[in-house]
Amino acid sequence: MIKLSACIEMLFTEVPFAERISAAKEAGFDAVEFWDWSEKDLSALADLAAAQEMPMAVCCVGTRDAARKAQYAQGALLRPENAGVYQEMVQESLEAVAPLGIRTLIATVGQTLPGIPRQAQRDSIITCLQSAAPVLEARGATLVVEPLNTLVDHKGYYLERSQEAFAILDAVHSPSVKLLYDVYHQQITEGNIIATLTTHASQIGHIHIADVPGRCQPGTGELNYSRIFQAIAGTGYRQYVGCEYRPSAGVASREAARAAIERARAY
Repeated sequence: MIKLSACIEMLFTEVPFAERISAAKEAGFDAVEFWDWSEKDLSALADLAAAQEMPMAVCCVGTRDAARKAQYAQGALLRPENAGVYQEMVQESLEAVAPLGIRTLIATVGQTLPGIPRQAQRDSIITCLQSAAPVLEARGATLVVEPLNTLVDHKGYYLERSQEAFAILDAVHSPSVKLLYDVYHQQITEGNIIATLTTHASQIGHIHIADVPGRCQPGTGELNYSRIFQAIAGTGYRQYVGCEYRPSAGVASREAARAAIERARAY
């Protein structure tokens, strides 16, 4: 059965952040996820999630250390000199979110650096991910690297295409470093959703969904999510599928949730 995680950064925004855990539970989700842990009251979130018996699926790599944050801001994973600080950020993140039961972290690579050859930036991503791999492997954790679309939402971001991302993962060569396959971003960038999901299922550690255009709930755009869920289920994928979409205008989060839950529960 497909397990759905609610991204509570985008869903249930009509209630305070902490209350979104219970809102997601009531709507029928299997877990919740969020973005930057460093800005959250993790102790309160852990207590609320435990009280609701609601797993937490993923969050982003982050840091509360000002010096690390400042260095990382200078090029993110696209500068090889950031490998050490990135390893430290992954370690810090895993320790910080362990009480929440989170064992999967999201990695974004950063904005393309002007004046530096693309191959050099790609090599730097590999170096930084390789530096984090032993920390992840020692803890049985997973880092999922996310390509993003540059046409609509993330102009200038380095990593757009899934095939380049899979090649980077091959070079990193760690079972703990996988791909976050975002159906919304990849439909905008390249399409070929079902073929990519099924061909590369073993390299995918998390999935995000939203419809295109608009980044709203399934059923509002051009994607056939019934077929997509069927394809995901057919691969034997056992991780969470994150609902990272905003409800369309005039639609409540609970109603928008039904659009994904009903399709996912059919398989």
